[in-house]
Amino acid sequence: MSTLSTFSEKDQQYYQYQARQEYLREQRTIQSELELANKREEAANKRESLALNEKKVAEQEMKAAMLREEETKEQVILALAEVERLKALLAQKE
Repeated sequence: MSTLSTFSEKDQQYYQYQARQEYLREQRTIQSELELANKREEAANKRESLALNEKKVAEQEMKAAMLREEETKEQVILALAEVERLKALLAQKE
C-alpha cells in the first residue's frame, strides 16, 4: 500500500509540475503576443504620424506655391501698368 501511495504521490507531483510548466508557457506566449501587438500599434502610430507630417508639409508647400504665384501675378500687373504708363508718355511727346 505504501508503494502505491508513493507512486500515486509521484504521479500527482509530476502532473502538478506539468500543469505549472504549461501555465508558464501560456503566460509567456500571452506576454509575447501582447508585446508584439504593442510594437505593431506603435509602428502604426508612427506611420500615421509621419503621414500627417507629410500632409502638413505638402499643404505648406502648396500655400507657398500659391503665394509665389500671387506675387508673380502682381508683378505682371505692375509691369503691364508700367508699360501703359510709358506708352502714354510716348504718346504725349508725339
